[in-house]
Amino acid sequence: MTRILEAHNVNVLGSGEQVIVLGHRFGSDQSVWRYLVPHLVADYRVVLYDTMGAGTTNPEYFDFDRYSELDGFAYDVLAILEELQIKSCIFVGHCHSGIVGLLASVYRPDLFSKIIMLCSSPRLLNDEDYIGGFKEAELNQILDGIRSNFKAWCKGFAPMIVGGDLDSPAVQEFSRTLFNMRPDIALRVCKTNFLYDLRKILPKVTVPCHILQSSEDRTSAGPTAEYLHQHLGGPSIVEALPTTGHLPQLSSPDIVISMVLKHIRLQIA
Repeated sequence: MTRILEAHNVNVLGSGEQVIVLGHRFGSDQSVWRYLVPHLVADYRVVLYDTMGAGTTNPEYFDFDRYSELDGFAYDVLAILEELQIKSCIFVGHCHSGIVGLLASVYRPDLFSKIIMLCSSPRLLNDEDYIGGFKEAELNQILDGIRSNFKAWCKGFAPMIVGGDLDSPAVQEFSRTLFNMRPDIALRVCKTNFLYDLRKILPKVTVPCHILQSSEDRTSAGPTAEYLHQHLGGPSIVEALPTTGHLPQLSSPDIVISMVLKHIRLQIA
């Protein structure tokens, strides 16, 4: 296995002609897709990877400068596709990975036949005439929590993001993968996720995009889905999921499975 595949714990499952690449959010790892994957492998070639900085990756590979911008994560996706000699894929990205997919498609549109975004936002912080979902003061509070007591912060952050109490399986699962991160790396990636603003690149995205949005999502406000739809340069479609919280693939897996399968097959002009 080459270094890039080893560094990202890349797994390739199934043997279909169509390739599906699954990207996860900050604080999770590729295991977040475990309910969906069994429904894909019979018909598709599925590529799973861990984004750099996830608790399952080697901290020695984490470059603090490279991952201060989403470009670093986008270059990783392109490197994985190149190493696997993938000529075209459907990219399914959760949260910031959906935006990473958009960015990668601007650099290499030929490699992406479709991008499916789950609970993704081009900017998380509110701005003039733009609702991202978070105020700057809230971001500072989050960052201070990571710096002061990472373990305690995880226990508070996970229920807020998932949308449930500490005893729910989805919250416990996200708490586990979040806590597996090295605190200084978690701080860097969290900053990157909250400070990026890729609204200007949206008109450059020409591949078809499917925008799936969970309701009552603290991290990705409802208006951001419509914002994406209105500003993307290529064809797009928005569908609201009858789910709550930011990790519906864990809290409502049956709904996410049916929706993702639907949008994999759905063609938009």
